Amino acid sequence: MDKTVLIIIAVIAGTLIGLGLTFVFAKLPEKWLQDYDYDPKSPDFRLSKRMKFIPHGIISAVLLAAAYAAAIICDTGFFLDGRNPFRIIAVLVAWPFIIMIAMSDRLNRIIPDEFSIALAVLGLISTVFDIFCGSAWNYPDSPFYVPLLNHVIAAIVGFGLLWLVGFLTETFLGKEGMGAGDMKLLGACGLLVGCYGLVVVFYVGIILGGLFAIPLFIRKRIRISKENKAIRESADPVAARRELAKQKAKIHFADNPDYLAFGPFLAIATGIFLSLEPVWHANLVGIFAAMGVYF
Repeated sequence: MDKTVLIIIAVIAGTLIGLGLTFVFAKLPEKWLQDYDYDPKSPDFRLSKRMKFIPHGIISAVLLAAAYAAAIICDTGFFLDGRNPFRIIAVLVAWPFIIMIAMSDRLNRIIPDEFSIALAVLGLISTVFDIFCGSAWNYPDSPFYVPLLNHVIAAIVGFGLLWLVGFLTETFLGKEGMGAGDMKLLGACGLLVGCYGLVVVFYVGIILGGLFAIPLFIRKRIRISKENKAIRESADPVAARRELAKQKAKIHFADNPDYLAFGPFLAIATGIFLSLEPVWHANLVGIFAAMGVYF
């Protein structure tokens, strides 16, 4: 089939699926979008937020259309010619889960384990196909354990690194650094993309997170400045500060305006790697070769 036709089909499919995710997200069980120990009878319980057709459905449609089209445009023939057809299937299947992970973490500060399990299952299937069909990184004549180790080590490193960050943060700073959902997610993503992909996920995730963190930090400093000014100018600064503290205490943890979920950036970075894998391969191979590392 002509590549132009495939691109058009990819855009249409991405748009329709992206719009449909709004309705799928609305049907997710409530417990998927709540913390593990949530209690519906708790006084501070609040129903999970759901995706809205505008803007979430539109954003999802644009992202999926772009991701699917990019996967077709950037394909160099390795996937579409049938040598490893699952790689392109992984892109099509993984992206809807990636978007729902991003939306869930953004709206509710939770990454459903079910979504991470789905990505892990895709990772297991991808590993099997890489062993028997080869990939852009490991070809069919490679020993079977090479692609196997590529995926398994990435899963262990992805989970272990975030666990270490969380452990060190809790130990030395006394606060949660990384949630269990982020750890499970990156472990699943590592299993899906392999070691080389995990490098891309880290870098792209950090860059994307930084782009959003900077305006969030500026907004936070502006808000704190206004709050302090209002307290200073009040008739009773002590009472004003106490009242502000009470108002903040009533805010649900998922509605904290200063919270920046890292999970969405890891998930989207995984999708970006999958869609642009031939591009990453073409560039990373040269970089590693210059370091004396060959595939």
